[in-house]
Amino acid sequence: MLHIFIGWDAREVEAADVLKYSLLKHASIPLDIRFLKLAELDFHRPCDPLQSTDFTYTRFLAPDLCGYQGKAIFMDCDMLCLGDIKELDDLDMSGLALRVVKHDYRPTAQIKMDGRIQTVYPRKNWSSLMIMNCPKLTLWTKEVVERQTGAYLHRFQDIPDEQIGEIPNTWNTLDWMDENTKLIHYTSGGPWFDAYKDHPYSALWFQYLEEMRCKERQ
Repeated sequence: MLHIFIGWDAREVEAADVLKYSLLKHASIPLDIRFLKLAELDFHRPCDPLQSTDFTYTRFLAPDLCGYQGKAIFMDCDMLCLGDIKELDDLDMSGLALRVVKHDYRPTAQIKMDGRIQTVYPRKNWSSLMIMNCPKLTLWTKEVVERQTGAYLHRFQDIPDEQIGEIPNTWNTLDWMDENTKLIHYTSGGPWFDAYKDHPYSALWFQYLEEMRCKERQ
């Protein structure tokens, strides 16, 4: 059973639901999918005016929620899975604490999503999709996640670089896709927001939304 944690925000409920549907649609292995809802977590951190979602920090709770056992995957909710997540489960984690897509992402727009400020920092979007080797991430205690800076957490400070492996970049393409894309990330804003209904790949997302709704009606 592969444990997957999806970031959850009240403004992006359908995005999270569609991502879950897309994961299950393509998966050839059993999945245990959990939404990281603040109301269901014993998590107490002062609101950061720069955080753009409710899961800006709760993503780092995944190893603790797994009892620092086994492997887990975290995913931002503004994604759509087009491939079999077993491909990520099969990646070797020996000697690694994390695997991520190591983006060199330098956004030019100052606003994203529903009017949130776009911040720029090293390793931006690395933490949007993480394969976590939980026994090697005991430094991410609940107390650390509640108190440490965003820079410390999102830049993976105190995790040796040699313990941060890579995920093929086809598994986290930022606002674009081609025939090889396994997961598209609507990082600037997805079509569930009125301002982004004309996103170049909005039709694909709405196709999955309609499929999900049809399944629910059956």
